Amino acid sequence: MIYGIAADALAFVHLLVVLFVVGGQALILAGWAFAWQATRNRMFRWGHLAAILFIIAQTWLGRLCPLTIWEHDLRRLAGEQGYEGGFVAHWLRALLYWDFPHWVFVAAYSAFGLVVVISFIAYPPRRGRPADQPAPRD
Repeated sequence: MIYGIAADALAFVHLLVVLFVVGGQALILAGWAFAWQATRNRMFRWGHLAAILFIIAQTWLGRLCPLTIWEHDLRRLAGEQGYEGGFVAHWLRALLYWDFPHWVFVAAYSAFGLVVVISFIAYPPRRGRPADQPAPRD
C-alpha cells in the first residue's frame, strides 16, 4: 500500500515538474510582453532552462525520465499491473504519459526547448539587483 501511495505522490511531483516547464515558459512569455520583472528572476530562469535541457538530453539519448522509471518501479513493488489505481492516479497518468512514437517527443521537446533558449537569450534573466531596488545597508 505504501508503494502505491508513494507512486501516486511521485506522479504528482512529475506533474508539478511538467507544470513548471510548460507553465513557466508561458509566464516568461507573458512577462516579456507585459514587462514583469519577476519573470526575469535568475534562479527561476536558470532552473527553467536547466529543466528543459535535461528533458531534451534524456529524450535525444532515448532514455525515460527518471521520475517515470521510479514511479513504474514503485507501482511494481505495490503489486500494480500497468496503470491501474485510483481516480487521481489515473488522471495524473493520463496527463503525463502519451502513446506516440519516440521521434514525436524528440521533435516536440526540441522545438519547445528552442523557444525556451530563444526567450532566454532575447529576454534574459536580470543581472544583479533591479534598478529600482536599493542596495542593502551594511
